[in-house]
Amino acid sequence: MRLRTLIVGLGNPILSDDGVGWRIECALRQQLSDDPSPAVDLQTVDFLHICTGGLALAELMIGYDRVIVADAIVTGQASPGTVYHFRLADLPGTLNSSNSHDTSLRLGLQMLRSCGAHVPREGDVDFIAVEAQDVWTFGESCTPAVEQGIPAAVTAVTELLAAPRQSGSGGRIDNGLQRGKR
Repeated sequence: MRLRTLIVGLGNPILSDDGVGWRIECALRQQLSDDPSPAVDLQTVDFLHICTGGLALAELMIGYDRVIVADAIVTGQASPGTVYHFRLADLPGTLNSSNSHDTSLRLGLQMLRSCGAHVPREGDVDFIAVEAQDVWTFGESCTPAVEQGIPAAVTAVTELLAAPRQSGSGGRIDNGLQRGKR
């Protein structure tokens, strides 16, 4: 049985650095289309970019064994453009992860699983996040520092796609990619 993977570019493409997830997903899709990796079976990978999280994001994960989400993050602990790798369990609550009419992604996946939906296990949801500088200004491009982090983020997603699935925690990856808990 071939495992299905979903690559999600998350964010708002008209709010400067908040659109970095979309840009990572688009760059990865283009790279794999132009130069397919023998380690990645594109027949089992789907690509999507969206502006929503929580339960709506969890519902999009139905039918997938693994999901890799590319998104912006604001930690204030690293330079803009720094790339992080997190597992779902590593993520704290975020500014837009839930609201009074929604729920967190983790809870949404648990709820769907309890209803019998086939969704990825918590350890099979990875996040590649780029430290953002400006997520409030209307604009269709990222700040220069965040733009420079996109190639490293695309590489990180490609490496996750090519590597066998394994448990463990994420973190910061060098050149900006960070591994290990924040």
